[in-house]
Amino acid sequence: MDAGWQTLERDKEGRQQVNLTRFPGGIKPVADYIHKLGLKVGIYSDAGIYGCDFAPGSYGYEELDASQYAEWGIDYLKYDNCGGFQANTLSVQERFLRMSHALKDTGRDIFYSLCEWGHQFPWFWADQFSDSYRMSGDIHSEYKKDNSNGCATAYCLNTGYAGVSVLTMIRKMREISRFQKPGSWADMDMLEVGVGNMTRHQEEAHFSFWAALKSPLIIGADVNNIRDSSLEVLKNKEIIALNQDKLGVAVNYIPSLSREGKYQVWAGPLKSGKSRHVILVQNYGTDPLDISLPVMEVPGLSEGHRQLVIRDVWAKKSLGKLGATIGLKGIEVDQVKVLVLSEK
Repeated sequence: MDAGWQTLERDKEGRQQVNLTRFPGGIKPVADYIHKLGLKVGIYSDAGIYGCDFAPGSYGYEELDASQYAEWGIDYLKYDNCGGFQANTLSVQERFLRMSHALKDTGRDIFYSLCEWGHQFPWFWADQFSDSYRMSGDIHSEYKKDNSNGCATAYCLNTGYAGVSVLTMIRKMREISRFQKPGSWADMDMLEVGVGNMTRHQEEAHFSFWAALKSPLIIGADVNNIRDSSLEVLKNKEIIALNQDKLGVAVNYIPSLSREGKYQVWAGPLKSGKSRHVILVQNYGTDPLDISLPVMEVPGLSEGHRQLVIRDVWAKKSLGKLGATIGLKGIEVDQVKVLVLSEK
C-alpha cells in the first residue's frame, strides 16, 4: 500500500489514521487476509513531516508509527523522503536511522526500504540500517525516453525527479552494482513490465537486468489486467532464479567488451544448483548485430570453465560447451541475450 492509505491528519493520540473510504475495516483485516494467501504486506510512510501525498510523515513519530505497523502485521515499510526538506534539522541519514531503530524495537521482522532517490548516494551508507534503498528518481514505463535532464550516471545530481527510463536506470547501475550484497540491495524501482507499451524484447531486457542486478522484483502492473505476454515474462523461473541466487552477487558492467551506444555486456557469478555464471549481452543500438565474446576476457572465467555448458535462457535452448569465444548472431534491436553457464 503506497502513499494514499491514510488521511491528511493524525488522530488526537498522534496516530496516523486510515482512509476508511479505501479501507473500511482498517489495515489489520487487509493484512490478515493477505497473510492467509501466503503473501506479505507492505505499507508506506515518510522520513519527513509530510509524505508525497501530503499525509503525515513519521518524522518525530517514529516509535508510535512503527509500533502501529507491527500491530497491524506489516512486513515491509517503504520509507520516502518527500517531507524531508521541511525536516532539515536532521540529516537524511539521521532521520532514516531513527525509523530503523523504531522498527527493530517492535520485535517484528519488517523489511525496511529507503526511498531517498539516490540523492545522498545511499549505496555508501544505507547498508548500516536498511534492507534496500532506492538508487535513483522514480521510474516510468518508457524504455528509452526519460526526464532525467541528462542525469544518466549514478553520481550526477539526483534530485528526486520522476520519469527515469529503463535504459537510464540500467546505466546508473554501472557504478552501483558492486555494492550489492545480501542484506543491502539497491532498489531499481518497480517493474514496468505490463504497464506501458514496451515491446517483448524491451520487457525481457527490463526484467533480465532487474533480476541479474539483484534489485527487489516488485510488480508495478495491475496483475488482474496484465497482458498475457507480459505475465509470461514475469513468470520466467530461470530469470527469477538469477535474482534469488544464493551468492547474492550482482552482474557487473564490462566496458572492455561493450560498445557505448550499441551494445553492453554484463557478467557475474552464480551458485545455485549447477549454475556457475551468467552473461547478459544487450543490443541497445539501432541495428541488429553479431557479437563474438572472447571468454578469457569475461571476469571470473578461466580455462578451468571450459567444461561448462551454455544455455540461452530466453530462447530456451543450449548453445553447447563453452569454447574460446561465444558467438551470438542476429541480436535484434533492444534484445538481450541471457546466457547461463552451468556444470553438466
